[in-house]
Amino acid sequence: MKIRVLGAGAGGGFPQWNCNCLNCRRIRRGEMRGRTRTQSSIAVSSDERHWVLFNASPDIRIQLEAFSAAHPRTGIRDSGIAAIILIDSQIDHTTGLLMLRESTVPLQIYCSEMVRADLSSGFPIFCMLEHYCGIEHHPVPLDGSAFEIPGIGDLRFYSHALKSKAPPYSPHRHDPHEGDNIGVVIEQISTGRKVYYAPGLGEIEPHVEHAMMTADCLLVDGTFWQEDEMGRAGIAHKLAREMGHLPQSGPDGMIQALDRLHDPRKILIHINNTNPILDEDSPERGELAAHGIEVSYDGMEITV
Repeated sequence: MKIRVLGAGAGGGFPQWNCNCLNCRRIRRGEMRGRTRTQSSIAVSSDERHWVLFNASPDIRIQLEAFSAAHPRTGIRDSGIAAIILIDSQIDHTTGLLMLRESTVPLQIYCSEMVRADLSSGFPIFCMLEHYCGIEHHPVPLDGSAFEIPGIGDLRFYSHALKSKAPPYSPHRHDPHEGDNIGVVIEQISTGRKVYYAPGLGEIEPHVEHAMMTADCLLVDGTFWQEDEMGRAGIAHKLAREMGHLPQSGPDGMIQALDRLHDPRKILIHINNTNPILDEDSPERGELAAHGIEVSYDGMEITV
């Protein structure tokens, strides 16, 4: 199984266009050793010809242009992207669908009913796309059950609900529903090898821990280092968990959760521009390395 990290950043990318936080300022000035990042998305394939896109970030055009396996091959208009799985309805994971409107066939989109509802009402991308290529919506299970995608050989997917919040434009923003956010296990049928993808994790629920324990590779929430990181940066007063993200440090943080797992490769994705781990020489980055935890970057290629 091949995984391409198209974008490793959180919403806004890194540096964020209007941000003058310590990280954004230093990366612009060349004062820190680090990489710029576009907004979070991955592509997965078993044959390196037919790919499943996970999320469609606002940066999707430049991400796909930098990824030769997705380029047209057989026709005047063509793509290696055969289907799209959306893990939530957030702007940074769905706006890129509008950039795919030139498709000559309807976009094959797999997502929860809650995500479909949000993208047909509060943020009506699905309705807008009906005036262009159109979409075909395929519901995904929320109980960890399996599904397969036609045309995608040797891969099976298992999706389950995560505790999270719907985006601000959702009709049920203050009334969380099952399916607002999902985690997905990707299994290569021929080998039994598994990847667990969950860029937004607010809590390690029992079914989440089980999925992590049985995976060979984890691509999980790396948004914040500290619970009050946004406040420390002078940006906002919301805490990490209030935004649906488990911070890496502190009691019951992501590092502690990952330390309980000995077998899988551990990789963080969806890194916010304020997170000190973006500085490759920072003590925080060194602490991750000491715990055997990697930090994803745009263009990273993973074989499982």
